[in-house]
Amino acid sequence: MSDAVRLTALVTGRVQGVGFRYWTREVAGSLGLRGTATNLRDGRVEVIVEGPRAECEQLLARLTSDDAPGFVGDVSATWADAAGEAPGFRVR
Repeated sequence: MSDAVRLTALVTGRVQGVGFRYWTREVAGSLGLRGTATNLRDGRVEVIVEGPRAECEQLLARLTSDDAPGFVGDVSATWADAAGEAPGFRVR
């Protein structure tokens, strides 16, 4: 994947206990992305995905859409080079 990037998105709002991580896994999988969705102790969900930038941007847009379960208050995104660490997508 020569154009692969890593997107780390910290999602705030009411995103725990509403199926947000599993929904994220389905969306990421449909875009061919690999990574994780993890509940953080402070109530946020951390989404880390790797893949082509265009697909990562599509996921980022979906995270803030009305389709997302619960209520998304804010999404903070950080971009980096892909590390190639994620073999699939895991919910933690």
